[in-house]
Amino acid sequence: MENKIQLRDNALKPEDFIELRVSAGFLKTPFPQAEKALQNGLFSVVALCGERAVGMGRLVGDGIMYWYIQDVVVLPEYQGQGIGKAIVERLVQYAETNSLPCTKATIGLMAAKSKEPFYEKLGFTRRPDENRGAGMFKYINRNF
Repeated sequence: MENKIQLRDNALKPEDFIELRVSAGFLKTPFPQAEKALQNGLFSVVALCGERAVGMGRLVGDGIMYWYIQDVVVLPEYQGQGIGKAIVERLVQYAETNSLPCTKATIGLMAAKSKEPFYEKLGFTRRPDENRGAGMFKYINRNF
């Protein structure tokens, strides 16, 4: 019998966070770092098939003006079922609900290469465009 996918708010476990990121090709995150990242995040969503975490997404930022979507991952065997879309829509809904009335806020993200069309279908704008430059990042490698 196939289990139905359920989304749960703020129920993402560090071990599931690590496993899902590895499934998406990210380096394995040390447990203490994963645990602290989840504690410091604003909001998270985990997609569960029974008790198995099959997808996730997080919001980080200042929680009022700037919201950033991070770590949207769905296990390969569960992709194409609308799980990623449901996760992103729930993250956006949370940001919209928790932004101050009569103000403007920004939800940003860095799409994985070739995933831009997925986010465009959900209302995100590709950068660079005529008004905005490309998104940028810098790694910090702390080896001590």
